[in-house]
Amino acid sequence: MGHTRHSLARVLALLALLALVAAACAQGGDGTTPPADDGATPAAGDDGEEPAAEGQTLVFGTSADPVVLDGILVSDGESLRAIDQMFEGLVTLQPGGTELEPGLATEWEASDDGLEWTFTLREGVTFHDGEPFNAEAVCFNFDRWYNFEGSFQNPDATYYWQTVFGGFADGGPEGEGGEAATSLYESCEATDEYTAVLRITEPSASFLPALALTNFTFGSPAALEEYGADEGEVGDDGVFRPTGTYGTEHPTGTGPFRFVEWTRNDRLVMERNPDWWGDFEGNVETLIFRPIADNAARLQALQTGEIQGYDLVEPQDIETIDGNEDLQILDRPAFNIGYVGFNQDIEPFDNIAVRQAFAHAIDRQAIIDGFYAGRGEVAHQFMPPALFGYADEVTEYEYDPDRARQILEDAGLDVPVEIDFAYPTDVSRPYMPDPEQNFQAMVADLEDCCFTVQVKSDTWSPDYLSKYLDRYGAYLLGWTGDFGDPDNFLGTFFQEGSPGFNHTNRELYNILDEAEVETDEQRRTELYEEANRIIADELPGLPYVHTEPALAFTANVSGYEPSPVSLEQFHTVTVE
Repeated sequence: MGHTRHSLARVLALLALLALVAAACAQGGDGTTPPADDGATPAAGDDGEEPAAEGQTLVFGTSADPVVLDGILVSDGESLRAIDQMFEGLVTLQPGGTELEPGLATEWEASDDGLEWTFTLREGVTFHDGEPFNAEAVCFNFDRWYNFEGSFQNPDATYYWQTVFGGFADGGPEGEGGEAATSLYESCEATDEYTAVLRITEPSASFLPALALTNFTFGSPAALEEYGADEGEVGDDGVFRPTGTYGTEHPTGTGPFRFVEWTRNDRLVMERNPDWWGDFEGNVETLIFRPIADNAARLQALQTGEIQGYDLVEPQDIETIDGNEDLQILDRPAFNIGYVGFNQDIEPFDNIAVRQAFAHAIDRQAIIDGFYAGRGEVAHQFMPPALFGYADEVTEYEYDPDRARQILEDAGLDVPVEIDFAYPTDVSRPYMPDPEQNFQAMVADLEDCCFTVQVKSDTWSPDYLSKYLDRYGAYLLGWTGDFGDPDNFLGTFFQEGSPGFNHTNRELYNILDEAEVETDEQRRTELYEEANRIIADELPGLPYVHTEPALAFTANVSGYEPSPVSLEQFHTVTVE
C-alpha cells in the first residue's frame, strides 16, 4: 500500500483539543494613497460610494508573484500569503503562534472511533460573489479536492492534499511500491445548512490541525465552476499550470479582503471586503502586493515610500533600517532550516564519500558570518534546536577541505570530482535572503577544495520548484515549518512517500512512522533523536543555517503580527 502522510506537527495540539472535544468556540512613506500611476483601484461599498476617508492603501513588497490564487494548488509562501487574505477554512491559527482557533467552524466534535467529525459552521457568512457559505459549500470543496484527476494529481499541483490526505477518489498516482496511495478522506455530508460531517478512513491525530493550512480554505462553488478552476495541464517541461481563469482572475473566498486585479510582475490588488463577518482592527482599505525580486530594490522602495513594508529583509540591511527613524524592523520567530539537498539518483551523489566530502568542503560559519548579519546559526540537523527530539550528539561535518580531499581519494575517485549544483533565482526566502550569495560562496569553497562545479539555476516559480528533485545533483533549498512539532520537519523530508532527496531507508521510515502515532512525549523525543542521528550519518542533505527572519515597515504602520509560519493577516494593520 502507498503510505499516507499525516503530519504529526499537529498531534499535541489535537490531543489538547480532544480533551475539550465538544467545543472550541470563539468569535470571534507617508501612508497615503500611492501616486496615480500605481493603478490602485479604490474600494467601494455595496452602494458604490467611495470608502471612508480614514481608509488607507498599504503596498507590501514581495519577493515573487504568487503561482496561482487557489490554495489547494500551491505550496510556496508568496502564494499562501496572498490567498490567506482572501480565503478562510474551518479552523485557523492564533495570531503570531501555532495554536488552533475557530475559523469558519465555531465548534467541532469527533465520534468515539475518531472516524467522523461534525463541524458547526459560522452563520451569515457569504463568499465575495454573494453566494452563501454553508455546509454544502464545505462539502463541495472537499469533494472537489478528492476527485481531482489527471494532471491535478501531479505532486507539484496538489502537494499538501497528498501530504495530509494521501490519494484521490480514483486512487491517484502510483507510489514506490507500484500501488496508488490510500486516502484519509472518505466523504463529506451536509446534514443541515450549518452542519458539515467529515468522515475519514482511519483515526488521525493530525486531521484537525491540518485543516488550519491555507491550502484547505474554501472557494465559492459557483465561481469554481464558472471560471474553470479544475482546468490545468502538465507541460512538456513537467510543470503543472492551471489553464482556467479562477485562480488568476476570479479567486472568490470569504476572507477580509477580496480580489480586484492581478498584473503579473507588477501588482496584485485587493480591497476590503465590506461584508466580512469578522472585525477589521486596522484601516487598510486597499492592499497591494508588489513583486520586487531584488533585495536592494525592495529596500529602496521602502525608503522612498513606494512600498510600506516587505518581508525577507537582507541581514546586512537591518542596520540601515534600524538607523532610520522613519522605518522599523519586526522579527519573525526562528522556525526554519536552509540546506543543500543531494539527489542520490544522480551520480556521483549516490556515493556517500562524495556527500561527506561536499559537507566538509563548505565553510558554513563563514557564509553565516558574511551574509546573515548575526541573525543565523550553523545548522547540523534538519529541524530547529528549539524542538524536542533535537539530538545532543550527531555526526557533524566541520569545515576541513583537506579531509574532504582525502575522503574522495580514499574512495578511489579522481580529484577534482565533477558535480552539478543548482540555486534558485528571482526569489528571497527566510532561510536564504540572497540565494546567489550563498551559492557563490559554496561554489568557491568546493572548487578551492576538490570539486568542479557545473552551475545550474532556474527561476524559483514555477521552474525551480518543479525541477530540483529530478534535474540537479545538488540544490539549495529550505523549509519554514507549518507547526511546532518535529514531524513537520523530519516527517516532511524523510518519511516514506515524502517528495524529497530521493532517499530510501526502511529503518528510518519505521522510526518516523512510530513517532508519528506515539503519544508519550518522552518516547517521541527518543525516536526523533534516533532519527536525527541516522539522517546525519547517511547525509541525504547538508543543513547549513537556521535564521531569525526580519520584516521591515515604515514607522507609521502598526498592528502587523509576525508569524513563525510566515502567514500574517493584514486586516489588523493600521497606516497612520
